[in-house]
Amino acid sequence: MPKFDTRMANAASAQPTSARPPVQGVTDTEISFGMAAPFSGPAREMGHQLKLGIDLAFAQANEEGGVHGRQLKLYTADDAYEPTRTLNAMKELYEQHKVFGFVENYGSPTALISVPYALEHHALYFGAFTGAPSLRHDPPDRYVFNYRAGYAEEAHALVNYLVKSRKLRPQEIGVLTQQDAYGDAGWEGVSKAMHGLRGGVGDAFRMSYSRNTVNVDEAIAQLRRQKHAIKAVVLVATFRAAAKFIEKTRDLYPDMIYATISGVGSTGLASELMVLGPRYADGVICTQVTPAVDGYASVTLNYKKALDRYFPGEPADYSSLEAYLTANILIEGLRRAGPAVDTESLVDVLESMRNYELGVGSKVSFGPSDHQALHKVWGTQLDKTGQYHAIDLE
Repeated sequence: MPKFDTRMANAASAQPTSARPPVQGVTDTEISFGMAAPFSGPAREMGHQLKLGIDLAFAQANEEGGVHGRQLKLYTADDAYEPTRTLNAMKELYEQHKVFGFVENYGSPTALISVPYALEHHALYFGAFTGAPSLRHDPPDRYVFNYRAGYAEEAHALVNYLVKSRKLRPQEIGVLTQQDAYGDAGWEGVSKAMHGLRGGVGDAFRMSYSRNTVNVDEAIAQLRRQKHAIKAVVLVATFRAAAKFIEKTRDLYPDMIYATISGVGSTGLASELMVLGPRYADGVICTQVTPAVDGYASVTLNYKKALDRYFPGEPADYSSLEAYLTANILIEGLRRAGPAVDTESLVDVLESMRNYELGVGSKVSFGPSDHQALHKVWGTQLDKTGQYHAIDLE
């Protein structure tokens, strides 16, 4: 990763640490962060990958001396991707472990609980794994910063690709959504894109299923009852439900185009489909919010080198790469904030970040009216071997 000019850090130094009031989660030797994510239940693999990416970035920084001499530490709490457990997870992190802020929390429905808690406590809520609009207010909430493109941006890119590159009519595109804020966010993105293409006339065909299940039978029954031919389905789902839908419809609709957004968990999806067989994986499209994990972008090569060093045997994964990129932006913000860091000063520094070179092609910038690091959406497609290859969405 690019090195930060220490002269800027020295210039930002404030009063001595001993003269400052204590800052929660910050000691002379450590800064601690919390992550509420699923470490049990059907989505537990996503929690594992996101923690891995943060741990990777923190391990690199800590080996290099930390941030202004402080080591970075991550605490985790398991909410199993169930909003009813999210508040207790947040309290465990903030009130028991006394973390400084939150990084890479998982999920859209859970964010409806965790974001208000963070805002109430004026705590940093950085780089959550969700593209939901509830984290993208205009103007943005002061303590909420995002790394990734929103689900609406991903859905818009997919719909435009299906219509302009695959030559489908908008009415030939259906949507499978999870019955929660994640599904609603993806649905709103698809609907907005559809209305733009249709001149504001009509809605897309929508199917749905319950969160933390793979029960897609009713959705398939809806599809079979549909009078107009559906030639593509945008899957706003998690990977097991998405794979089950593909499994149960592939023979019914052998020419169907399946397209997912990044929230699906693309590595998990590929694995599930390959268990079913090559024909289930072949041709499935997935948008991403990072460069290709098998590509040669400088940051991807750095990520894989670090993965081999600190977590040998762990395969490269889009979710852990996203978390790694998120953490590196946060680390850069902490470096720029100087030794006398607190939440307010860090937010001020982040809002002044311009054209930071992360190594993904687009430079990272924040501002008082823009708390989203990147808006870029990458396209990938699975082949018969379960490998993703880049495709041009334009």
